[in-house]
Amino acid sequence: MEKINSFKAYDIRGKVPSELNSELAYKVGKSVAKYLNAKSVVIGRDVRKSSPELSKALANGLTDAGCDVIDLGLCGTEMIYFATPYLNADGGVMITASHNPPEYNGLKFVKRGSVPMGYDSGLKEIEKMILNNQLGKNSIQKGKVVQKNIMNEFIESLKKFYNPEKIKPYKVVVNAGNGCVGPALDELEKNLPIKMIKVFHEPDSNFPNGVPNPLLPENRHSTIEAMKKNNADLGVAWDGDYDRCFFFDEKGNFIEGYYIVGLLAKSILKLNPNEKIVHDPRLTWNTIEVVKKSGGEAVVSKSGHAYIKQKMREVNAIYGGEMSAHHYFRDNFYSDSGLIPFLLILQLISEENKPFSSLVEEMVNSYPCSGEINSTIENPKEKLEQIKAKYSDGIIDELDGVSIEYPNWRFNVRLSNTEPLIRLNVESRGDKNLMEEKTKELLNFIRQ
Repeated sequence: MEKINSFKAYDIRGKVPSELNSELAYKVGKSVAKYLNAKSVVIGRDVRKSSPELSKALANGLTDAGCDVIDLGLCGTEMIYFATPYLNADGGVMITASHNPPEYNGLKFVKRGSVPMGYDSGLKEIEKMILNNQLGKNSIQKGKVVQKNIMNEFIESLKKFYNPEKIKPYKVVVNAGNGCVGPALDELEKNLPIKMIKVFHEPDSNFPNGVPNPLLPENRHSTIEAMKKNNADLGVAWDGDYDRCFFFDEKGNFIEGYYIVGLLAKSILKLNPNEKIVHDPRLTWNTIEVVKKSGGEAVVSKSGHAYIKQKMREVNAIYGGEMSAHHYFRDNFYSDSGLIPFLLILQLISEENKPFSSLVEEMVNSYPCSGEINSTIENPKEKLEQIKAKYSDGIIDELDGVSIEYPNWRFNVRLSNTEPLIRLNVESRGDKNLMEEKTKELLNFIRQ
């Protein structure tokens, strides 16, 4: 079957205008309305230069199909997740390429109730409609576009996750990376006793300080510098559409997403014992132990938001966390959020009354990990088989890539969906040297 380049596993994403442009956005709008049989769809956009034009074309396609559009304008992806059920819409579309370079853009989709819509749950049908030119005639009655600002309602909805009275007046560096989170932080600030030190706060489509992707080590300096200069208690940085946030302790250390999953599980189980927590299989030992100690039940799921959200719905989990800094909450329509983790961590350090570093150090020492290391190689599939053969004396699990476990260390290797990459994660039980030695051994084997 023919394919459209920009259609990916979870969304549509590509270079503008060669892979994604107004013409395609219009067709997507028309086919989404038809596929969802939608009377109304919520749309929003990030700060990219191409976003307003794509948004307009998408809205045109939707309204030509007879569907009303509720346009939130500049917003974060999680505002689409909130607004779709809140406004009782049949679907939601966010125009964003998150942390990709400026020449990229994309579209993320949800169905009614903010149920995710990926390639296997709708996008393939939409691609087919576009390729076969089955968009249907324009509706006799064109839909209307309503601009709506729901920032206040959105910020208000976050209150069910935290108690501002329990938060101490910390100094917190917040780095928006010139993405979309600035306006939301300004609203949130009114409810919090903290002093926000704002870095790259204004949304700016030129990304004068680099693309907002705190996973790149070179993008972390600005947060760390501001923390040292202001003697801050905590640092938080967001990606472009702020569905992910990244934490720095008071010493300016970047904290791996793996340990944040453990901390969030702990903070949620404190108030909600006996609940289930879903996690991904890349790094697991710390999460399993923390959840068990906190009186919860850990459930493993394949990585990726569609799988995690589905597993959470299946087992009725209260929280799901991925080491890639995606955090999902049952009371947030099973959707990921970049603001809820920030609020939960603020409250956790306030209540534990300890510096952030001391909460994390215990976990880091108990389960040191390599973090995710990517290797670009020629034949990743073949290499995966060789790894399985070489480490066949361990306990092998193939839920997501290959996880192999020994008594004192374990690792996971996965292939990228889109590039010739192998992704490696290694952890050990309290033995940093062993973890480093095994990481080196595996990387040599992968890259030889």
